[in-house]
Amino acid sequence: MAEFTLPKNSKIGKGKTWTAPAGATNVRRFKVYRWDPDDDANPRTDVYEIDMDSCGPMVLDALIKIKNEIDPTLTFRRSCREGICGSCAMNIDGRNTLACTKAIDDIGGEVGVYPLPHMEVVKDLVPDMTHFYAQYASIQPWLKADTPADPDRERLQSPADRKKLDGLYECILCACCSTACPSYWWNSDRYLGPAVLLQAHRWIVDSRDEATGERLDQLEDPFRLYRCHTIMNCTNTCPKGLNPAKAIGEIKQLLVERRGA
Repeated sequence: MAEFTLPKNSKIGKGKTWTAPAGATNVRRFKVYRWDPDDDANPRTDVYEIDMDSCGPMVLDALIKIKNEIDPTLTFRRSCREGICGSCAMNIDGRNTLACTKAIDDIGGEVGVYPLPHMEVVKDLVPDMTHFYAQYASIQPWLKADTPADPDRERLQSPADRKKLDGLYECILCACCSTACPSYWWNSDRYLGPAVLLQAHRWIVDSRDEATGERLDQLEDPFRLYRCHTIMNCTNTCPKGLNPAKAIGEIKQLLVERRGA
């Protein structure tokens, strides 16, 4: 039987444990991934014991408390704290989600906090999003129209056409779905992944956009689109409740209909 193991430098070691203040009775343990590129050391997991009587209810509240009061070296991204910006996407309790909307009480036992999986790590909980954003730029995510706009009003849409964008425009590009997708893990150099394809579908179905054929041409590729195998991890993990798998299926259907036209 074949046995597989991580490379030596990838094995996660045991880090420090920061104990709760004396007298704390409502304590939760947070096991947090740590890695510093400036240190010649393997990744590790540090454990922080938090007095929940002086902490907010979300995982992000605990991380901010750790950084402000316990360990200022901890590094993570965050901004809006309202599930809008997508900055604090990470893997919490084995699931990709947003730290600002993940309630600590929804997690049993020790809270495991790791960076988004299958992306290079910049430091601690910060993944390198460079490639992800480059893929997003590749679909040209802006309105493309040759017809001149009326100088006295915006480009109009019917309520029915506007409704087609529901479930698409809400995407915050947090990358939770793409980094949960095995097809993206295996082929991220060529497969665009669920987040970017959902965004592509948003422009394809926009009635104001006049580049539908061009956009479909760019996606009709064995890898850019068709590496999706409908595993559904993307839909299961989306913190905004969106359905990237459905959007990908609808792009495929549009291509089938175009061939048969």
